[in-house]
Amino acid sequence: MLSRVSMVCLAVVAFSSSSGAQSTVPTGIQRKLTAIGYSSPYAESMEIYQPLLAAVPKDGVDVIKDIGYGEHPRNKLDLYRPADLAKGPVFVFVHGGGYSSGDRDLNSEVYGNIPTYFARHGMLSINATYRLAPEASWPSGAQDIAALVSWIQANAASYGGDPEQIFMMGHSAGATHVATYAFDSRFQPADGTGLSGIVLVSGRYDLAWDPDDPGLKGVRQYFGNDPSLYGPRSVITHVANSEVTAMLVIAEYDQRNLVATTGQLFVALCERDDGRCPRLVQLKYHNHFSEVLHINTTDDLLGNEIVDFVTVGARRQRERSRAR
Repeated sequence: MLSRVSMVCLAVVAFSSSSGAQSTVPTGIQRKLTAIGYSSPYAESMEIYQPLLAAVPKDGVDVIKDIGYGEHPRNKLDLYRPADLAKGPVFVFVHGGGYSSGDRDLNSEVYGNIPTYFARHGMLSINATYRLAPEASWPSGAQDIAALVSWIQANAASYGGDPEQIFMMGHSAGATHVATYAFDSRFQPADGTGLSGIVLVSGRYDLAWDPDDPGLKGVRQYFGNDPSLYGPRSVITHVANSEVTAMLVIAEYDQRNLVATTGQLFVALCERDDGRCPRLVQLKYHNHFSEVLHINTTDDLLGNEIVDFVTVGARRQRERSRAR
């Protein structure tokens, strides 16, 4: 068994090597993203990517909007189905928004770019919303993910999806909700998560009351104002008793605390699986928003990594974990 110090060193090496991986970001966009850097990147990143996404072909994908998976008005999903799909993997995207905002469609291109991409790669793709703070607090996100998985298990086959191959990707707050459901057995049915793998992009997995955290207001709205409750409500607390297969993603120009908590989750997963560590991708040049806005453009490094994770990586990781 590797020591925790060794695991932390391994996480640092993994981040460093991932950061230096071959980038597919076009040179002109590299310069724009580098200029944005760590500053508030939402509007600037959208200005770069919305026109690019508008020009991308979207043929061959049927879209069915506003399907309810639960009782709340925000318990809705959109289906993106490639023509003639038969028992394809199901791929779900869960948006971010600081626990108190966000939607399936921020505009005509985002976040439809993500399910469109994976539908064009042979998957039944789903874009889902969930209840928001302050109306809904912890653990509403995990409960909504549980209801979403239940709906997929009951209905995916009728749309050409395989209910035994459900993969879920969460971004930011969405990654926290996906991870909470996937790692914390309190929110899972008795027969398990129903998930074949998860992709967690810049989520928050170890809660802290940090005055310097730009997302603290949303954390307080969703997780509550009592920091003594943050331990048992943190994803990291429940990893050791879980089995789900994960892939972790972070951006080069991401929030410091999100990079740190992703490193903690990486180490916890390495420890859980006796040194058989999860996939980890750090996206060179990208920021907290561009890391998902760019999907379905010619910048295809992350998309290809996720497709490979769905088709072979998650299965291989599960087999390695069982062999420990």
